[in-house]
Amino acid sequence: MHITLGKDNIRFNYLNIFFILLVICAWGMSCTETPPGIVKNVDEFNMAIQNATPGDVITLANGEWEDAEIKFDARGSEAEWIRVKAETPGQVVFTGQSYLAFSGEYIEISGLVFKDGYTPTSEVISFKTSKTSLANHCRVTNCVIDNYSNPERFDSDYWVGMYGKNNQFDHNSLIGKSNVGVTMAVRLPTEASRENGHIIEYNYFGPRGVLGSNGGETLRIGTSHYSRTYSNTIVRNNYFDRVNGEHEIVSNKSCGNLFEGNVFFECQGTLTMRHGHHTTVQNNYFLGNGKPNTGGIRIINEYQTVKNNYLYGLTGHRFRGALVIMNGVPNSPINRYNQVVDSKMENNLVINSDYIQLCAGSDEERSATPVGTTFKNNLILGETNLQPFTIYDDVSGIEFAGNVMNESAEAPFDQGFQKVPLQLSKNEHGLIVPSEELLDQIGFGSVKLPVSKEEVGASFYPKDGGERSFDTGELIKVAAGEDALIQAIESSNPGDVLELENGGTYLMTKYAFVHHPITITSPAGEKAVILSEKQSFFKIENGGALQLMNLLFDGAESPDYAGNNVISTSKYSMNQNYALVVKDCEVKDLDKNHSFDFLKSYKHTFADSIIIDQSQFTNVTGAVMTLDMETEDLGVYNVENIKIQNSTFSDVQHEVVNVYRGGTDESTFGPMVLIENVSISNSGKGKRNQSGAVLRFHGVQRLTVNQVNISDSKGIDLYMTNGEPITSLSNIQFVNSAGLNTNNEPFEQQNIQNLSK
Repeated sequence: MHITLGKDNIRFNYLNIFFILLVICAWGMSCTETPPGIVKNVDEFNMAIQNATPGDVITLANGEWEDAEIKFDARGSEAEWIRVKAETPGQVVFTGQSYLAFSGEYIEISGLVFKDGYTPTSEVISFKTSKTSLANHCRVTNCVIDNYSNPERFDSDYWVGMYGKNNQFDHNSLIGKSNVGVTMAVRLPTEASRENGHIIEYNYFGPRGVLGSNGGETLRIGTSHYSRTYSNTIVRNNYFDRVNGEHEIVSNKSCGNLFEGNVFFECQGTLTMRHGHHTTVQNNYFLGNGKPNTGGIRIINEYQTVKNNYLYGLTGHRFRGALVIMNGVPNSPINRYNQVVDSKMENNLVINSDYIQLCAGSDEERSATPVGTTFKNNLILGETNLQPFTIYDDVSGIEFAGNVMNESAEAPFDQGFQKVPLQLSKNEHGLIVPSEELLDQIGFGSVKLPVSKEEVGASFYPKDGGERSFDTGELIKVAAGEDALIQAIESSNPGDVLELENGGTYLMTKYAFVHHPITITSPAGEKAVILSEKQSFFKIENGGALQLMNLLFDGAESPDYAGNNVISTSKYSMNQNYALVVKDCEVKDLDKNHSFDFLKSYKHTFADSIIIDQSQFTNVTGAVMTLDMETEDLGVYNVENIKIQNSTFSDVQHEVVNVYRGGTDESTFGPMVLIENVSISNSGKGKRNQSGAVLRFHGVQRLTVNQVNISDSKGIDLYMTNGEPITSLSNIQFVNSAGLNTNNEPFEQQNIQNLSK
């Protein structure tokens, strides 16, 4: 049949088409996105992804996705990717025990946040769904993982595991991992993940606290087992901000990788070529700014290239130097140290950095010195250490040429080093530089950060690292009275200062749980008095930190039980580090029964710092601080920094301080201890003092004891282990005391007197 339509009929058909389109949109099919559209839960997502085809966009609805297990395989195409995205970037938040695992091809995932929980699997974001189902040509961008850490400090997981080939991880923020395990790992367990061509760029690796153990790397590419295979991964234009987990910030354990244009800001550790060959490290900026243990670049293995890097204000020693070339093990097993062969360390700019280590790690095992290697055209300028080079073994296999040092500094050799006047200034980019003439001499080019903090990470997420500190909140005055301090602590916020009344009495009938940084103080003058009827005055829980100033702690009301304490950590694993400051305080009569400690730490807890200053401790039946709970001798320990200054200790039955780090692991820096201007009397002699010392230091990596008087007491027990510890004992006077007991390792000592009455 032939039908002819007039104008009215045509208009009618156009109207029909228009209304049909409106109905389609009303059914949830976006006019700008391909179905299946917005999904509100895991079941809806699974149905949508199961039916997804190239070009589809699956939008996750804003809100909290608790205990969401997202695991899928999908196939886009090079021309039409499958995209999984947040309805609003940053407003789709995975909490509880959630994770994301995907495999397939041409998938893009964006805008998601993981926080307030931890993964029940081994990875938060995984580029695989099984050993054989991997992701290829996929991208994760504009996502966040923030403090999504297992509550068990030594229960290991990764935050990101990259598998497959040709994947991209960019503009993401990974902040605050606090349990053991690599923050991000490129995995090479099968051929399908090798020679992968991954790109890791423009990411923000936010602050990671000191772990106090091996296993705290921020980025690792490969493992020892597959280290002689090629990964060919590119790591560029990322910002590493105060990532301090362990010695290796970046652990390169495979071949053919490129690290270019990254910024390392105040990171306690190094970019380490731990295994693998043919690695290139160029145009990276290491800004230590004089912070402790900040490090640069460490060469191990063959055909490595380190060039055109800027290294400023780095203080790290030994393996944590600004530039380090290691010794190797002859015919090294795959998991040890391969000899440095045919490698280059050239055209680097080293400013006010303290240590350059050559043949580092030399010992009976690591006896293979570098060969065929060059150290050329490096500018080494500064005044913080005028003897920056440490040479541990034969460097005849390293060629030195064209290097420049300032006149007042000491060069390791006459040949290969030119001396110039020290002239440094701040350039227009805020960086310390030498003259243009010297920069041109080595062809360094413009000194400018390759990437800024603002250019990296998820666009919607802050980059302050979520740091919480003392004295950043409100000043709250607390009237004296029973449990008044307890109530003030319970209602406080992070950083608050609780000001007690001069001479006021504060009895606590319950435990004071400290969950965030808080300061308790009284104004100058008569100290406020704090007592407790419980076995602990304060319990520092996960996330807590405590600053105590101008206070008097009295054990008079404590229960008649053994094992009381003023401050204890949680008895359970803490995955966040704590801090304790005690200043201008008096502690007396901790004598209700035996073993009444001031600070009691427990296993799997860790302090960034403990400070005692201008304080007096009298009549303590236990120890002032016990930090000896990690006894498996695996290199794990309980505290990074201890400072005890300008203080007196009398009638302390156990140790004033007991610090223990056992084992031979070389992945960490501490503990670091300073004892200065301290007087100890009639202490350490209790029958339950198992160490038999008043000061016990086992495995401390940096120890300074100066201006210390010990009378009528036990002595100092010093046991030095691996890691080339730096130990200095000076101006110590023992009067009628046990003196110094050491394991006869060499250390610096001066003016140590042992007198008797």
